[in-house]
Amino acid sequence: MKNIYLLKQNNSLKNLHTAIRCKDSPLSMFVHKSDRIIRLLLEQAFDLLPYKDKSITTPINAIFNGVEINTNLCGVSIIRAGDSMASQLRLIDESIPIGKILLQRDRVTKQPCYYYSNLPEGIENFHIFLLEPMLATGGSAIKAIDILLEKSVKESNIILINFISSPVGIERVNAIYPDVKIVTSSIEEGLNKDSFMIPGIGDFGDRYFGTK
Repeated sequence: MKNIYLLKQNNSLKNLHTAIRCKDSPLSMFVHKSDRIIRLLLEQAFDLLPYKDKSITTPINAIFNGVEINTNLCGVSIIRAGDSMASQLRLIDESIPIGKILLQRDRVTKQPCYYYSNLPEGIENFHIFLLEPMLATGGSAIKAIDILLEKSVKESNIILINFISSPVGIERVNAIYPDVKIVTSSIEEGLNKDSFMIPGIGDFGDRYFGTK
């Protein structure tokens, strides 16, 4: 597999995962700890964008040779769970446009059903942060990528950002779209018979937004 970017597995990250994976964690703790991980994921994704050199003058009239992003950037949220990541992306830069794709998994077939999308005009000229916290079977992510490619987005310009990912989901996306970059904070042990990740965190959207 290529283009897989796993956050550094240090004790700080493990501490955050310990809190959010606990079934008894209260909503406020779950949201706060999740937001910290989401920010780490987004910063890793920003590092994968193209940059160009830029020199600036500091307040003491010294020259600093730095860089700036050399592309247009758009976030695309797979509703609803992806909205948790979209809100954090807006906190980093409120000028970044956010598109929406609504997919729902059929309870019987486990396959994603496409209902709706609203994407910025000229999206084919953007690098995309595709925001999907849970990469389980990979079906929803693949369908969302299909939709972006239909809009002439370049495969190599898509960065799929996942909170946690299963080996199966990573392998499926990587096999079909090897040029899509995947950023995740954890590669799980696998899937159970209901296609939930093990050890997992349950339904991320329900836990983050406080619904059942």
